[in-house]
Amino acid sequence: MKINYLDFEKVDIRLGTIVEAQEYNKLKKPSILLKIDFGKEIGLKKSSAQLQKNYSSRELINKQIIAVVNFEPKQIGNIISEVLVLGLPDEDYEPILLSPSKKLKNGVKLY
Repeated sequence: MKINYLDFEKVDIRLGTIVEAQEYNKLKKPSILLKIDFGKEIGLKKSSAQLQKNYSSRELINKQIIAVVNFEPKQIGNIISEVLVLGLPDEDYEPILLSPSKKLKNGVKLY
């Protein structure tokens, strides 16, 4: 399915820095709860992501990641996920987070 550029502009994709990460094993698939700083305009947002196969909580702290920040919050078990972190599947279909190769300002928008 093709979309036009105006549809793409509706998706707000921003850069943020993970400031807290905590393993959470109470869901069907073990996850890591993230608190992500998207800068002054957007602030701190929470997300839950199934990252334990490729990341430890400790190594995620201070990692810059890319996320969709304008989806409706989603209930995942007893967790509310406010943003969708973006990644690509490795050879085992486990997520690898999208991250810039250079440190940038939190909240910068993808274009």
